[in-house]
Amino acid sequence: MAHILLVEDDKTIRLTVEFALTKANYEVTSVADGQAALDAAREVSPDLILLDIMLPKVSGLDVARALRGRGDDVPIVMLTALDREQDMVAGLDAGADDYVTKPFSTAELLARIRAHLRRGRKKGSEPQGVIEAGALVIDQSASRVTRSGEPVKLRSKEYRLLVALATHAGTLCTREWLSEEVWGEAFLSTSRTIDTHIRRLRKALDGDGWTYIKTEHGMGYRFEPKREA
Repeated sequence: MAHILLVEDDKTIRLTVEFALTKANYEVTSVADGQAALDAAREVSPDLILLDIMLPKVSGLDVARALRGRGDDVPIVMLTALDREQDMVAGLDAGADDYVTKPFSTAELLARIRAHLRRGRKKGSEPQGVIEAGALVIDQSASRVTRSGEPVKLRSKEYRLLVALATHAGTLCTREWLSEEVWGEAFLSTSRTIDTHIRRLRKALDGDGWTYIKTEHGMGYRFEPKREA
């Protein structure tokens, strides 16, 4: 039974989501502030965290940063009423894997949880090997990326997105396929989550005279290392 840590200061939402999670056979720990979230994450080692952004004591963004800073790669799904693109980018930059805006349907939330938990279970079965492309070296066995011999710092979803693209170099990777391959379900096909991760990935990878990811407008992305003129 997967264990979900629910962090939400609105009592009505917290009780509603907790009821839905319990009914779906998840074990649930629920807390109402950021400091309690950090303490609970250490104590119960959840399989996934549902994290509100606007929290007392410690904000959801700071909770995510603290968890990633201490090496915790648990999937984090932000729950928030903030739906501007810059708010979404801030959440992803802080270390979140996904972003659900309020109000949301219980069915959608449960689908996203299932997808992230499935992806976590698949980690050990991902292909291993070394991919060399342009100035990049992707060592899948060590989950390490270097550019011109220097380490490239990527978050877990960015790394998985890169591997998905690079292992299908030259092939059009649709948004739907990337959603399924990286997040475990095609629910992201109409969201901006993939686009935001691609922008972050390009910022981290491009340089030393090389670009790597080509946008196929209206269709998806293609891993196509290209030396700049």
